[in-house]
Amino acid sequence: MNDLGIVWAVLGAVAAAGLAGIGSAYGVSAAGQAAAGVVTEDPSKFAKCLLLQLLPGTQGIYGLLVAFVTISKIGLFGGNLVSISGQTGLMIFFACLPVGVVGLISARQQGDASVASIGIIAKKPDQFGKAMLFPSMVETYAIFALLISIIAVSSIPV
Repeated sequence: MNDLGIVWAVLGAVAAAGLAGIGSAYGVSAAGQAAAGVVTEDPSKFAKCLLLQLLPGTQGIYGLLVAFVTISKIGLFGGNLVSISGQTGLMIFFACLPVGVVGLISARQQGDASVASIGIIAKKPDQFGKAMLFPSMVETYAIFALLISIIAVSSIPV
């Protein structure tokens, strides 16, 4: 077995989950801080604020999904590691990067958009639908990156 290929593939899975998870942690934290301020003043806005806080967490889920697909592909889950070349492992590594890098950036930006939308809820709770739209637009790019990473990882023959 060529250990270098497996190392690259596992590093790709770690990058996908780790980078996207870091972005989500930041985004959820920023939105949570804003939500806590609003809920302190008006506890009835809790549910709306919570939904806006949860949005940046999806990128971490996307990174985790790509990591699972990757480690399953190389046989790490079943304990039957496949033998892959260093070149193939490097291809898998780079296939994992879109969801990791875009997840890192988009979750942070989505957190900022969620903070602004929580500000809308603070002043005009009846505008919840519009407030959800702003951070949801950022999600589009995270979904694109997820699709690219899944298609790319799945298309690499091992």
